[in-house]
Amino acid sequence: MHTTARNWAEPSIWLPSQVPVSLLSANGNAQEFDTTHGPQKRTYPEPSADSLLTAYRKMTLGRRFDEQATALARQGRLAVHPSSLGQEACQVAAALVLRTTDWLFPTYRDCVALVSRGIDPVEALTLLRGDAHCGYDPVRHRTAPQCTPLATHAAHATGLAHGERLKGSATVALALVGDGATSEGDFHEALNLAGVLKAPVVFFVQNNGYAISVPLSEQCAAPSLAYKGVGYGIRSEQVDGNDAAAVLAVLTTAVEDARAGGGPWLVEAHTYRMGPHTSADDPSRYRAAAEADRWRERDPIARLESALRERGLLTDADVKTAAAEAEAYAADVRERLSAEPELTPEALFDHVFASPPPHLADQQALLRAELENC
Repeated sequence: MHTTARNWAEPSIWLPSQVPVSLLSANGNAQEFDTTHGPQKRTYPEPSADSLLTAYRKMTLGRRFDEQATALARQGRLAVHPSSLGQEACQVAAALVLRTTDWLFPTYRDCVALVSRGIDPVEALTLLRGDAHCGYDPVRHRTAPQCTPLATHAAHATGLAHGERLKGSATVALALVGDGATSEGDFHEALNLAGVLKAPVVFFVQNNGYAISVPLSEQCAAPSLAYKGVGYGIRSEQVDGNDAAAVLAVLTTAVEDARAGGGPWLVEAHTYRMGPHTSADDPSRYRAAAEADRWRERDPIARLESALRERGLLTDADVKTAAAEAEAYAADVRERLSAEPELTPEALFDHVFASPPPHLADQQALLRAELENC
């Protein structure tokens, strides 16, 4: 059997930086952009002022939306809500770096990424309301249904990306993954497949510290989750997930390199889940309040706001405008989710098959007849 040794010195195999890539200081100010990282002297593009301002507005809106969804869950308007409070930089950047022709593969915690991509917030919350498996049109929005089983969608992202490349398109797929999902076999199978196929897919791991109640230290002994890509021949990087500028810079590089034929990427963002795993969880049972307090000092929105203010890109009026827009957005979500959904039994047959088979058509006709006789 003939084998070819891989040259680890070639740029197609990139080890992650030894420390997470960061462009902003901890409080967002008193630091110039530093875009060169790691022993490979990898350079990332400095995000434009417009992209940073857009990220700030969407992060502000996303947090208020997330807070409103949490309140609706407590009121019984949603069955459950997995908050992404504190992860706004990751959520928004994942949406902003994609073209409208690219595909996003989200998890159940990624509603802020969905609304940042332009999906109606009520449609984004339909799954959590329990009305349908998916409330939006995946094809129209180029966004797969939110994935509740851990990591199963990673292989779907790889397959779609490979298929699009075979068709000659420049489409990239980005799969959002939690740190707990990296312990699943599906995750490793997806990385192996992507590495072999050189598929244009980016796996974006939001390492928020806990897989429900299990801390990362009890999940994995690797120096960082980013190193898991190396064994599959995938370019890997780790980034400060609470630094919106850095996340934008790294993800932009990963997506565009994959689009250009550079193969898949694995990007790990170090962030923190400020809230509970879901609205049914009590994080005080497994983590100390002081830990959350330390991460609260690295709030991604406050950090970006400070950086924009120092650079003269953001004023008090801008901050008030963004907050007002977010409040109006939340009020609209609250009002529309207060109305009872209009559901029909016949909708059970929708979106099952493109062309319903005879036995399903017969069942639908039987149901229709029963409803007419009621």
